[in-house]
Amino acid sequence: MAHRVHDQSSLPVAQATVLTLPPSNQAKDLRPRLTPLDSLLCGAFAGAVAKTVIAPLDRTKIIFQVSSKRFSAKEAFRVLYCTYMKDGFLSLWRGNSATMVRVMPYAAIQFCSHEQYKKLLGDRYGFQGKALPPFPRFLAGSLAGTTAAMLTYPLDMVRARMAVTAREMYSNIMHVFVRISQEEGVKTLYRGFTPTILGVIPYAGITFFTYETLKKLHAEKTKRAQPYPYERLAFGACAGLIGQSASYPLDVVRRRMQTAGVTGSSYVTILGTMHEIVRQEGIRRGLYKGLSMNWVKGPVAVGISFTTFDITHNLLLKLHQMGYSIH
Repeated sequence: MAHRVHDQSSLPVAQATVLTLPPSNQAKDLRPRLTPLDSLLCGAFAGAVAKTVIAPLDRTKIIFQVSSKRFSAKEAFRVLYCTYMKDGFLSLWRGNSATMVRVMPYAAIQFCSHEQYKKLLGDRYGFQGKALPPFPRFLAGSLAGTTAAMLTYPLDMVRARMAVTAREMYSNIMHVFVRISQEEGVKTLYRGFTPTILGVIPYAGITFFTYETLKKLHAEKTKRAQPYPYERLAFGACAGLIGQSASYPLDVVRRRMQTAGVTGSSYVTILGTMHEIVRQEGIRRGLYKGLSMNWVKGPVAVGISFTTFDITHNLLLKLHQMGYSIH
C-alpha cells in the first residue's frame, strides 16, 4: 500500500513539471524583433542628426563643387566667415530644411532596406542571423543605397539648388519645385540622376561593407557582441572616408549637372561634364575639388549616422523586450 501511494503522489507532480516547460522552438519565436517601421524611424533620426551637425561644411563644399574657384582650407574658411558676417549665423544652415526633407526619408529607406537586404541575402546564402560573406555584405549596402537614391532623388536636386543660390531666388522647398518645373521642365528634377546612381553603388556598398566588416572583426577579437559608442564612431568614420574617396568624382559631376540651370553651364552628359571639368580645371583640382573637406565632414557624418542608428536600434529592442511599443 505504501508503495502504491508513493507512485500515485509522484506521478502528477512529474506531469505538472513537464507541462510547465515551454518547447524550445516556441521560446525562440517569442523573442522580440524590430519591425521595418522601427528601422525606418531609427534611420530617419540617424540621418537627421548626422546631417545637421555637418550642414555648414556640406553647404561650403557644394559651393566649391559647382564653381571654378580653386579650393583650399583658407578659402573654405573665408566662405564660411563671409556667409556668417553677411547673412548671420543661421545662414550657415541655409538649405538644411531641404536637406532634412531629403535626408530623413533617404536615411530611413537606406537603413531599413539594408536590414531587409541582409535578411534576404542571409537566407539566400545560408547565413541567417550571422555576418554575411564579403560580396553579399557589399551587395546589401549597394542595393540599400540605390533604393534610397532612386526614391528620393528630386529632393537632392532641390537641396543642391538651395545651397548655391540666394534666398531671393528660391524662398522655400516648394518654390524650388514649382520654379524648376515651370522654367526648366519636370525632367530637370532628375538631371544628374545617372551619375548619382553610379556613385551610390560603390559608395554605399563600400561604406556598409567596411562598417559591418570592422564590427565583425571587433567582435571576433574582443568577444564583445556590441562595440562601445566611440568604437562605432571610429568604424563609421573609416567607412565614410573610404567610401566617399572612391566615389567622389561622380559626386562632383552630379552637383555640376544639378546646378547647371542656375550657374549658366551646359552640363548634359556624364562624360561631357567630366571632360569639361578636366579641360578647364584639371583632374585633381576639378574632379577632386573639396575632397579634403569631405575627409573632415564625411567621416564625421557617417560615424554619427551609423552610431546613432545602432544605439537607437538597440534602445528600441530593449523597449520591446520590456513590453513597450512606440507605434
